[in-house]
Amino acid sequence: MVAVGMFGFGFALWPLYTVLCEVTGLGGRAIQVSESSEGVVASDRTIKIRFDASVNSSLPWHFQAKEKVGEYQLGVPSTALYLTMNPDSNTITGQATYNVTPPEASLYFVKTECFCFTEQTLLANESKEMPVYFYIKPDLPEHIKDITLSYTFYRQGYGPSEHMAHH
Repeated sequence: MVAVGMFGFGFALWPLYTVLCEVTGLGGRAIQVSESSEGVVASDRTIKIRFDASVNSSLPWHFQAKEKVGEYQLGVPSTALYLTMNPDSNTITGQATYNVTPPEASLYFVKTECFCFTEQTLLANESKEMPVYFYIKPDLPEHIKDITLSYTFYRQGYGPSEHMAHH
């Protein structure tokens, strides 16, 4: 039980550290918290977001962003759609991993709901629209002018280590 507790505590440390840094402004960047009682405050600033989609060679799916580039207002809940199609004659389950660049922007890119949180199963020849619900925190540093959100789908059991798959 102690080992399991320590393992869980280790996972809890990263978010706690992140929150500590945001609240105190430690970690090399001053942060103004701009959240009201209703949640995140919208900003007049917009940012360009590029949506990439790729599929690992183990998975025969077609996968693409419906809109490759979009302009988004900081602090405003937004949606991006990805299109997935299984041209295979078998039902296949996949799991998506994601990456945000520049890496610093990942601290400000908040996904409230995403197909990447769970495994996705597509029947033979099935197509599916997969949404990502997100917002960009209004305190995104000024030097970040655009963000790229990249997803890679892996066939279930073929992906990067389980640790990576559940980021």
